[in-house]
Amino acid sequence: MSATVITNIATLVTNDPSLRDSDPLGLVRDAAVVIEGDRVVWTGEASKAPATDNRVDAGGRAVLPGFVDSHSHLVFAGDRTEEFNARMSGRPYSAGGIRTTVAATRAASDAELEATLTRYLAEALRQGTTTFETKSGYGLTVEDEARALRLAARHTDEVTYLGAHVVAPEYADDPAGYVALVTGEMLNACAPHARWIDVFCEQGAFDGDQARAVLTAGKAKGLHPRIHANQLSYGPGVQLAVELDAASADHCTHLTDADVDALANSATVATLLPGAEFSTRAAWPDARRLLDVGATVALSTDCNPGSSFTSSMPFCIALAVRDMGMTPDEAVRAATAGGAAALRRTDVGRLVPGAYADLVLLDAPSHVHLAYRPGVPLVAGVWRRGVREV
Repeated sequence: MSATVITNIATLVTNDPSLRDSDPLGLVRDAAVVIEGDRVVWTGEASKAPATDNRVDAGGRAVLPGFVDSHSHLVFAGDRTEEFNARMSGRPYSAGGIRTTVAATRAASDAELEATLTRYLAEALRQGTTTFETKSGYGLTVEDEARALRLAARHTDEVTYLGAHVVAPEYADDPAGYVALVTGEMLNACAPHARWIDVFCEQGAFDGDQARAVLTAGKAKGLHPRIHANQLSYGPGVQLAVELDAASADHCTHLTDADVDALANSATVATLLPGAEFSTRAAWPDARRLLDVGATVALSTDCNPGSSFTSSMPFCIALAVRDMGMTPDEAVRAATAGGAAALRRTDVGRLVPGAYADLVLLDAPSHVHLAYRPGVPLVAGVWRRGVREV
């Protein structure tokens, strides 16, 4: 198997824990990375790189791990432009808008849904995302939820069953009946295609008791919990996430001191989704508050047609630095190693020997330019599993 060295790297973000004493990103300057097959086999100073069969000159630019987008909703149909336009004209966002996408998704063919999915995956890849999670949640019937997961599983291992996105319209007067469906027949049909189970624990969606029932049923079927928590209001979501050892509590916009302490003293990652706040003009999550107490923070796009229609992790990094109290280093780490932690992965989000060779080459000398030059298409190259795809 031939090896390739990417050399003449101005700054290399490794996220290597052994290098973090001096820098939280494990930065190596004047660096090189050696790839063999789909894995990284060596990183370090370019002058010390081993001989290889192939050589790529980074041209004095920065290299960092591929972004890990640990929260997206990409199996959908339809468009909510009118809703966005109305919201920007003064109408507040609520959970109910999801039902508009449900109607369009149910009416779409498998081919139409997969075409949409692959379109936005390609869009994300061009912007440096090499690992992504995506959910069901726009079908809300046994058949439609299962087909969403089957389609998603063709493109990623990080598939989440979100039958408990909102109560299906057919059950508007019987939410308990819908929870029974989600935890029974629907779960049985969906569990073989998913790794995770999620629930939107929020006013207008599911309360704490309903969320607990959904997540515990999923755990019994071998699915690991994650949860939409505390997005629109204070609530029980974060505490429930920590209690059930959820991999992540996502949104975390409205947190009490007890919520912050719980996250800091657990393995549950606080996944922040600034695209949602940007697109709904809501209050920003306070990343500084979480980071200062030692909580693990991830950044993700929440790409969905209603409340955060962006696939750009660089955009989310810029928002996090500008409006959420994060430093550029912290935001880049949250978008890479933080996302990996939210998926309980150690083989992505880092450039260390043994990790997947998922790399982003920036048309800039430093990762700081992701926040310094917002909106500029800085991604000049993307390798996924050792293959250059951009």
